[in-house]
Amino acid sequence: MLALTDHDETGGIAEAQLAAAEAGIRLVAGVEISATWNDLTLHVLGLDIDPQSPHLVEGLATIRALRDTRAVRIAAQLDALGMGGSLAGAQRHARGPGALGRNHFARFLVEQKYVRNTNDAFRLYLGSGRQAYVPPVWPELNAVVEMIHRAQGLAVLAHPDRYSLSPRMMQSLFEAFDQADGDAVEVNAEGRFGSSTQVRLARQFGFALSSGSDFHAPGKGVPDVGDAVEIPGALPAIWQQLRAAA
Repeated sequence: MLALTDHDETGGIAEAQLAAAEAGIRLVAGVEISATWNDLTLHVLGLDIDPQSPHLVEGLATIRALRDTRAVRIAAQLDALGMGGSLAGAQRHARGPGALGRNHFARFLVEQKYVRNTNDAFRLYLGSGRQAYVPPVWPELNAVVEMIHRAQGLAVLAHPDRYSLSPRMMQSLFEAFDQADGDAVEVNAEGRFGSSTQVRLARQFGFALSSGSDFHAPGKGVPDVGDAVEIPGALPAIWQQLRAAA
């Protein structure tokens, strides 16, 4: 069983379903949606969604428009720094309109040898406070969870370990996700099972646990497709609730 969760986009699901059927894999229709909480950008996975849900389709179109506007502003900043052609270069890596993100600009900068790797791209230019950084504007956390639920999906807080939160702020985030009626939390962290704090908070608020490879592109580091951290059998896993698992 495999979930496809592209960023703010469901256009690849139909093709993936055909390929999965040929390979004998049960495909979970999904999406990874950008959200804002406490001035922080979060990602929320929608699993087992109906990709044709009108509310989801409209919401994702709005988010992609925000992505496009931000991408144009990032490109303008990079152009001003002497790194011309960044918008077209990033679009080549995105392979489609409405999906442009900072990671695509990072890959362009590596390709053009402005930086050694994507980490340097963020550290020097694209990260918060850097010269080509443009702050995002995404829908609020509760609105994103509602969007997923109206599409008959389950809402999963993605990789909370990456948000560099203090224990107190992590507690507040889990509380906010609970108040938004979230369903599960990812607990894989840097190729290992998540911290005891995250697992404890997930159990405290009654969230199921999730784990995934978070694969983005070939050659873009590890882990590879399907290379996810195993969740111990005694703990509640989100895939036990999926229609695809029936």
